[in-house]
Amino acid sequence: MTAAPVAASTANPATAADRRRVLTGATLKAADLLDIPQTVLARLLGVSAPQVSRMRQGAYLLDESRKEWELAALFLRLYRSLDSIASNDEARAWLNSRNRGLNGEKPVTLIISAAGLVRVVDYLDAARARA
Repeated sequence: MTAAPVAASTANPATAADRRRVLTGATLKAADLLDIPQTVLARLLGVSAPQVSRMRQGAYLLDESRKEWELAALFLRLYRSLDSIASNDEARAWLNSRNRGLNGEKPVTLIISAAGLVRVVDYLDAARARA
Protein backbone atom coordinates (compact mmCIF):
# COMPACT_ATOMS: atom_id res chain seq x y z
CA MET A 1 0.00 0.00 0.00
CA THR A 2 1.40 3.44 -0.90
CA ALA A 3 0.95 6.57 1.11
CA ALA A 4 -1.29 9.26 -0.28
CA PRO A 5 0.60 12.31 -1.55
CA VAL A 6 0.77 15.22 0.85
CA ALA A 7 -1.12 18.27 -0.30
CA ALA A 8 1.22 21.07 -1.34
CA SER A 9 -0.37 23.51 1.09
CA THR A 10 0.49 21.36 4.12
CA ALA A 11 4.03 20.54 3.00
CA ASN A 12 5.19 24.11 2.28
CA PRO A 13 6.80 26.10 5.04
CA ALA A 14 5.39 29.49 5.93
CA THR A 15 5.87 32.10 3.26
CA ALA A 16 8.35 34.92 3.75
CA ALA A 17 5.43 37.33 4.18
CA ASP A 18 3.96 35.12 6.92
CA ARG A 19 7.31 34.97 8.74
CA ARG A 20 7.68 38.74 8.45
CA ARG A 21 4.17 39.32 9.76
CA VAL A 22 4.66 36.94 12.69
CA LEU A 23 8.03 38.35 13.80
CA THR A 24 6.84 41.94 13.44
CA GLY A 25 3.68 41.27 15.44
CA ALA A 26 5.49 39.32 18.15
CA THR A 27 8.10 42.06 18.50
CA LEU A 28 5.44 44.74 18.90
CA LYS A 29 3.48 42.63 21.39
CA ALA A 30 6.58 41.93 23.50
CA ALA A 31 7.47 45.63 23.47
CA ASP A 32 3.94 46.49 24.61
CA LEU A 33 3.95 43.89 27.39
CA LEU A 34 7.29 45.19 28.65
CA ASP A 35 6.30 48.86 28.25
CA ILE A 36 9.20 49.50 25.89
CA PRO A 37 8.72 52.99 24.44
CA GLN A 38 8.56 53.33 20.66
CA THR A 39 11.80 55.32 20.60
CA VAL A 40 13.63 52.57 22.53
CA LEU A 41 12.20 49.88 20.26
CA ALA A 42 13.30 51.86 17.21
CA ARG A 43 16.85 52.19 18.52
CA LEU A 44 16.91 48.53 19.56
CA LEU A 45 15.91 47.46 16.03
CA GLY A 46 18.08 50.03 14.29
CA VAL A 47 15.10 51.64 12.55
CA SER A 48 13.44 55.04 12.83
CA ALA A 49 10.57 55.80 15.20
CA PRO A 50 8.29 56.51 12.19
CA GLN A 51 9.17 53.05 10.86
CA VAL A 52 7.97 51.53 14.16
CA SER A 53 4.74 53.50 13.71
CA ARG A 54 4.38 52.01 10.23
CA MET A 55 4.96 48.56 11.75
CA ARG A 56 2.10 49.20 14.18
CA GLN A 57 -0.15 50.24 11.29
CA GLY A 58 0.80 47.14 9.29
CA ALA A 59 2.44 49.26 6.59
CA TYR A 60 5.93 47.89 7.28
CA LEU A 61 7.09 44.38 8.17
CA LEU A 62 10.54 43.48 9.43
CA ASP A 63 12.85 42.40 6.63
CA GLU A 64 14.65 39.04 6.89
CA SER A 65 17.60 40.33 4.88
CA ARG A 66 18.30 43.23 7.25
CA LYS A 67 19.90 43.45 10.69
CA GLU A 68 16.52 44.46 12.18
CA TRP A 69 15.41 40.84 11.74
CA GLU A 70 18.20 39.44 13.90
CA LEU A 71 17.75 42.16 16.51
CA ALA A 72 14.01 41.52 16.70
CA ALA A 73 14.62 37.78 17.13
CA LEU A 74 17.12 38.52 19.90
CA PHE A 75 14.65 40.90 21.57
CA LEU A 76 12.05 38.13 21.53
CA ARG A 77 14.59 35.84 23.14
CA LEU A 78 14.99 38.46 25.88
CA TYR A 79 11.21 38.60 26.32
CA ARG A 80 10.87 34.81 26.45
CA SER A 81 13.68 34.57 29.01
CA LEU A 82 12.02 37.17 31.22
CA ASP A 83 8.63 35.55 30.76
CA SER A 84 9.99 32.23 31.98
CA ILE A 85 11.29 33.66 35.26
CA ALA A 86 9.09 36.68 36.04
CA SER A 87 5.62 38.12 35.63
CA ASN A 88 5.20 41.02 33.20
CA ASP A 89 5.13 43.48 36.12
CA GLU A 90 8.33 42.00 37.57
CA ALA A 91 9.95 42.00 34.13
CA ARG A 92 9.09 45.67 33.59
CA ALA A 93 10.49 46.53 37.02
CA TRP A 94 13.66 44.53 36.34
CA LEU A 95 14.24 46.22 32.98
CA ASN A 96 14.04 49.65 34.62
CA SER A 97 16.15 48.88 37.70
CA ARG A 98 19.89 49.09 38.09
CA ASN A 99 21.43 45.64 38.08
CA ARG A 100 24.68 44.71 39.82
CA GLY A 101 25.25 41.87 37.34
CA LEU A 102 25.19 44.44 34.54
CA ASN A 103 27.63 46.83 36.24
CA GLY A 104 24.83 48.88 37.80
CA GLU A 105 23.21 49.61 34.44
CA LYS A 106 19.50 49.48 33.73
CA PRO A 107 18.80 46.75 31.18
CA VAL A 108 16.43 49.07 29.28
CA THR A 109 19.32 51.45 28.62
CA LEU A 110 21.59 48.63 27.48
CA ILE A 111 19.21 47.05 24.98
CA ILE A 112 19.30 50.05 22.64
CA SER A 113 22.59 48.77 21.24
CA ALA A 114 23.20 45.37 19.71
CA ALA A 115 26.09 44.69 22.09
CA GLY A 116 23.97 45.70 25.08
CA LEU A 117 21.07 43.54 23.92
CA VAL A 118 23.40 40.54 23.61
CA ARG A 119 24.82 41.28 27.06
CA VAL A 120 21.37 41.38 28.67
CA VAL A 121 20.27 38.18 26.90
CA ASP A 122 23.47 36.44 28.01
CA TYR A 123 22.82 37.58 31.58
CA LEU A 124 19.26 36.24 31.45
CA ASP A 125 20.44 32.94 29.95
CA ALA A 126 22.85 32.54 32.86
CA ALA A 127 20.11 33.45 35.37
CA ARG A 128 17.76 30.89 33.84
CA ALA A 129 20.45 28.23 33.97
CA ARG A 130 20.82 28.84 37.72
CA ALA A 131 17.05 28.67 38.31
